[in-house]
Amino acid sequence: MQTLREFWKTFRLLPSAWLLLVQLALLILYMLTSGDTEYRALTWSLGVLALLIIAKVIRQTPVFTFWGLVFVSGAFLFSILIFIGYGSPAIQVTAYSFEALAYFYAAYGLLRYMFADRYLTKDELFAAGAVFTLIAWGFAFLYAICQLVLPYSFQNPNQVQPLQSWLDLLFLSFSLQSATGLSDLMPLSPAARVLAMLQMFGGVMYLAVVVSRLIALQYIAHLPKQFTHKE
Repeated sequence: MQTLREFWKTFRLLPSAWLLLVQLALLILYMLTSGDTEYRALTWSLGVLALLIIAKVIRQTPVFTFWGLVFVSGAFLFSILIFIGYGSPAIQVTAYSFEALAYFYAAYGLLRYMFADRYLTKDELFAAGAVFTLIAWGFAFLYAICQLVLPYSFQNPNQVQPLQSWLDLLFLSFSLQSATGLSDLMPLSPAARVLAMLQMFGGVMYLAVVVSRLIALQYIAHLPKQFTHKE
């Protein structure tokens, strides 16, 4: 019991770890429900929980928290409107815009937090994973906005429809960001292709910069003390 209590206390102080856990739960829920409207409330609740954790992440990083909380609040309010049935394209675009801003802003704050530290800790490892998922989710919201403004922006060889599912857009986002290219969606409109190129560039740069940063922090942690304390 004491060990479990200590684990809970440590995990509670790592909002990045909670964010990763909630996003993993969302992925599992998307897989199990496959768009089933009966589980819409549960999916929405987990999405709101992710936004609340993002608000906590923003408050614990060296970022001006005002705009971050504005983005999270806007995403929360417009998500409620969509949930209760006011799902016009304008409201959806506004909600996705706030959510994309909230995710990108949290990723920016975590990046600043990671680069401010001098030693590698568990927090940096969770933050590195959280930033990757935050950026992937943010671009997925941008793709959702793109297809709402420009229908048929993405082509799926298995089915022709103006709007692709959220899971397909998220899968495209992770595929592009990780440079695996496994998605069967093809961006067709100029806006969709520009967003895809930006994500491919950002994904490659993120992996290069963050991995080198983590290696550097690990190297510093194993330097002799006379070097680490040297001005």
